Amino acid sequence: MSMQGVHLLKPEAPCLSSGIPESPGCQRRHTLPASEFRCLTPEDAVSVFEIEREAFISVSGTCPLYLDEIRHFLTLCPELSLGWFEEGCLAAFIIGSLWDQERLSQESLTLHRPGGRTAHLHVLAVHRTFRQQGKGPILLWRYLQHLGGQPAVRRATLMCEDALVPFYERFGFHAVGPCAVTVGSLTFTELQCALRGHAFLRRNSGC
Repeated sequence: MSMQGVHLLKPEAPCLSSGIPESPGCQRRHTLPASEFRCLTPEDAVSVFEIEREAFISVSGTCPLYLDEIRHFLTLCPELSLGWFEEGCLAAFIIGSLWDQERLSQESLTLHRPGGRTAHLHVLAVHRTFRQQGKGPILLWRYLQHLGGQPAVRRATLMCEDALVPFYERFGFHAVGPCAVTVGSLTFTELQCALRGHAFLRRNSGC
């Protein structure tokens, strides 16, 4: 397999001892919009990881992305991420990258393939303060609309545990079978969503 155009993850030691704001995810600005959606940057990486670590490690013992991986993707493909900020504080986020194969593989967890037509959604997480407020569904719908505005991206794909399949089906995803990717003892279902015509799915998403 040719490795041309493939961005490999470079190991980087996570460092959380500095640069963490008193309230994770908060950004100090002179004027803070009440609510803002924007692509994430490497400067958001620590805030992203703080939310993800709290949301996933306590439940599954692992994170979809660790700090060096978050920085990696937010450096290479920030346009495939979306953050929801409330008064400057990161409330929820999605991080994705491009993939160029029909199905996900173990490599897809750490690679960004610029020539790919599929957006691989690595993680969706909501800060504990903002959970049970419907932010996850709204952010996912916004993200799919965001992807739909990128002509090179034809579909979205993700893997999730079986209990979450009905949630993603509300947004036009359909299961394509067991995912080849495993994380420890965890197994996943792989889902795909065609982005063409996605705007018409909102009425069924609950958003």
